Amino acid sequence: MNRRLFLRNGSLAGLALSSFSLVACSAGSEKNTTPEGEAPTDAAAATNFELHEATVAALQEKMKSGQLTARRITELYLERIESIDKSGPQLRSVIEVNPDALSIADTLDQERKNGKLRGPLHGIPVLIKDNIDTADQQQTTAGSLALAGHKATQDAFIVRKLREAGAIVLGKTNLSEWANFRSTRSTSGWSSRGGQTKNPYILDRTPSGSSAGSGAAASANLCALAIGTETDGSIVSPSSCSGLVGFKPTVGLWSRSGIIPISTTQDTAGPMTRTVQDAAILLGALAGEDAADAVTKESAGKTQPDYTKFLDPSGLKGKRLGVEKGHLTGASDAIPLLKQAVELLKAQGATVVEVEVEKLTDPLGEAEYDVLLYEFKDGVNKYLATAGAGVKTLTDVIRFNTENKAKAMPFFQQEILETSNKLEGLSSAKYQAALRKSHQGARTAIDSVLREHKLDGLVAITNAPARCIDLINGDSGGGPGFSSPAAMAGYPHITVPMGQVHGLPVGLSFVGGAYQEGPLLTLAYAYEQASKKRVAPEFKAPFVG
Repeated sequence: MNRRLFLRNGSLAGLALSSFSLVACSAGSEKNTTPEGEAPTDAAAATNFELHEATVAALQEKMKSGQLTARRITELYLERIESIDKSGPQLRSVIEVNPDALSIADTLDQERKNGKLRGPLHGIPVLIKDNIDTADQQQTTAGSLALAGHKATQDAFIVRKLREAGAIVLGKTNLSEWANFRSTRSTSGWSSRGGQTKNPYILDRTPSGSSAGSGAAASANLCALAIGTETDGSIVSPSSCSGLVGFKPTVGLWSRSGIIPISTTQDTAGPMTRTVQDAAILLGALAGEDAADAVTKESAGKTQPDYTKFLDPSGLKGKRLGVEKGHLTGASDAIPLLKQAVELLKAQGATVVEVEVEKLTDPLGEAEYDVLLYEFKDGVNKYLATAGAGVKTLTDVIRFNTENKAKAMPFFQQEILETSNKLEGLSSAKYQAALRKSHQGARTAIDSVLREHKLDGLVAITNAPARCIDLINGDSGGGPGFSSPAAMAGYPHITVPMGQVHGLPVGLSFVGGAYQEGPLLTLAYAYEQASKKRVAPEFKAPFVG
């Protein structure tokens, strides 16, 4: 399979949908035309923000002391969205804001005054990806004009959990349309409904997909926390490219009901945050069994209500880690960062050995792609059949796009949708064989490497530095990336900022076996605390030759 389906490393050229223009974009080594270290004129003021890099704990302390209320925090983030996302650098990461956000904040403030606190997320604004149902005034469209106007009649399970925990659904984020499963020549972060999302570090670089909006928004401090979804790379890749902690949990830890699907065997939502601690807080709050998603039954007895108990700054001591051998050589500028990270892991008490996971999992790629094609048709048809949207089937979506080509498909087509729509059901022998090869094959590969070398986890480069957008040819690939092994297996994968290349963030991946979220958080937190590589974006001007 061509990994570009989910590990998009294009970059942007984005203005409004009606007036796109391409800007010159380098491979990443030319000098910035803006003076060294200087941001565009409107970006310098944008970094002066009262809630700059605020954590959940810090926001709770401000509400506890009376310094801030949930309403004021929500107002500040809404103002930030207006000044950074809709104006100024115009990140276009937020596809819409929740008109009920302030009234929800008022209710939560009153609860606090009455002595009722729901937990660490009480009064915390969260942005969620626009393929997750919310039973409110917001739309759920997967970025597609074919679903414009669709409002869900009930919350996705994880949204219901968010509300129960006291979080404020601040709005929806833009994404690569249909979660990057529409065309082999698509551009990450672009949707026909939301236009092009920009990378907040250098504005002509890709935010990566498909959770592009969630990544750019969380990194740019447009929210306290964000939620993305992943099938193969769509949480960890945009998190890496936006300097975030991104956590793809084991498939089954978080319910998928009420989320527009690609794959029943690989899909999951997950946290996209600025710190490992905040990812741990969000992870536990949304975990749980859901009768509407059978795979969550497998999580019984394997989840934790509070994953912060795994956060140990000395957690690397005595651990054995396997570093992907293929990521230690080559031409990528990310390789020196990985080597530095390995030395830091060792300095913190870990033993690091070289392993070759990709050698075992790369041959499974074609089978993975077949699985996704089959499962997409089945899942989307089931979702649309009960969603109450104007389109009822994948066939309807394809027809809508064809009839509205100028708006729905101005840059790339829908050949993946068309290919998927021609396939048989999940009883197909070809599908069953592909599923066994990719899903079980990846699990066997990871489990065998972990067991053979007595490892606590795997480490690798999450993906290469963000590349340039090309709306004509689509995203470019190349460079190391490590999303597919865990994606095919349905295993947990967390990325943590590892440093920057020419001002572009790169993440370090930690991968483990099924339901090993806690131990992975220990490794990731210890590395984060020792390295401190998160650097907030400055919305720098594009590179040009």
